[in-house]
Amino acid sequence: MKNGVKMLDIANKLGVSVVTVSNALAGRDGVSEAMRQKICETAEKMGYKPSNTKTERKRALLPKPGKNVGILTSERFVGARGTFYWELTASISNKLSQMNVSTVYECINSENENNGTQPNMLIDKKVDGIIVIGQVHRPYIEMLSKVTLPVIFVDFYDSRYDVDSVNSDSYNGCYVLTDHLVNMGHRKIGFFGNFNATSSINDRFLGYLKCLIENGLEYHREWTLDDRNDRGILYTDIDFPEELPTAFVCNCDETAFRVISALRTKGIRVPEDISVVGYDNYTMSSICIPTITTVEVDIEKMAQEAVELMAKKLSNSSYKEGRKVIPGKLIIKESVSDISSGAEKISKAAML
Repeated sequence: MKNGVKMLDIANKLGVSVVTVSNALAGRDGVSEAMRQKICETAEKMGYKPSNTKTERKRALLPKPGKNVGILTSERFVGARGTFYWELTASISNKLSQMNVSTVYECINSENENNGTQPNMLIDKKVDGIIVIGQVHRPYIEMLSKVTLPVIFVDFYDSRYDVDSVNSDSYNGCYVLTDHLVNMGHRKIGFFGNFNATSSINDRFLGYLKCLIENGLEYHREWTLDDRNDRGILYTDIDFPEELPTAFVCNCDETAFRVISALRTKGIRVPEDISVVGYDNYTMSSICIPTITTVEVDIEKMAQEAVELMAKKLSNSSYKEGRKVIPGKLIIKESVSDISSGAEKISKAAML
C-alpha cells in the first residue's frame, strides 16, 4: 500500500473481493480479461502503487500463456528477396515467445491474396490474433478487417480500414534522404518506385516530393520510374529516360542495388556520374559497390511495438492504438557525390 490506498479500497469501489483485486494486479488466473483491465486502471487512478506496481501491471496486461498469434506474409516477400521481412518476422516471433505466446506462420499465395480468401490459421481456428507483415492487396485487407480477432499490420496501412498498424516513418525518412542530396548540390533528382504498389512507397514518394517543393526544385514526371507493377511484382528490366537526373531516390535498398547494376551495364558510374540512395539499411546497402546511402529502419523497435500492441489487444479486445510510426535515421555511405559549388550547405540532423 502507498498513499493510503489499499486493495480493499479498490475492491469496495468496484464491488469485487480483495482476492479478485489481488489476482488481477498479480496477473494470476481467476479474473476475466475485462475485469483485470478495469482493476488495473482503477488502481492506477486511485494512486495504488506498491513497490513493484509497474512489474505487476505489466504482468497483468500480458496475454495468458497458451495464446497463439499468426504471422502472415505475401509470397512475393518470401525467398531471396525477403531477407528484411524474414528478420522482422523472426524478431516478432522471438519477442512473442518471451511472453509465452506461440507463433503460427503462413505464406499467402497470390490467388488467395487477390480473392481475399481466409488463411488456414483462421479457418482452422488456430490463432488468437494475427500480425500481417508487408503490404497485402485490398481484397485481403477487406477480409481481415472483418475478422473478430485482434489484427495488426506491420510496415503498411490502409486508411480505408480501421486496423492498427506499426510503420517506419517513410514520409519523413524520404524527405531527409532527398534533402541530403539537395545539400550535396543536386538539383535534378528523380524517384524510383511505384507509389501505387504499397503505402510505404507512396509515403516515401510524398516525402521526396515535399522536399523538392520546399527547395523550389522542378518535379519531372519522366524521372519518376516504376520498379514494380501495381501488384508489387518487381520488373526484371530497368528502363531509363534518355536524359538522366544527377541523382535517384529509390524506395528501398534492393531497388537502389538494381538501379546501380543497371546503370553500370550502360557505362554510367555511381556516384561519379549519378548518385543513388536507398531505404532500409539492410543487406543490399552494405554488399553493393559502392555501399548505398540510406535510411535505417529500426527493425527491433518495430517488432517490439507490434508485440506490445498485440499483447494489449489480446488482454483487452477493445483496445485501439491506431497508426504507430517508428522513426529511423540517415546512414551516409558511398553512393552520393558532392557536386555543390562549395557554397555553404545547411546542416540537417540525421535523426528523423
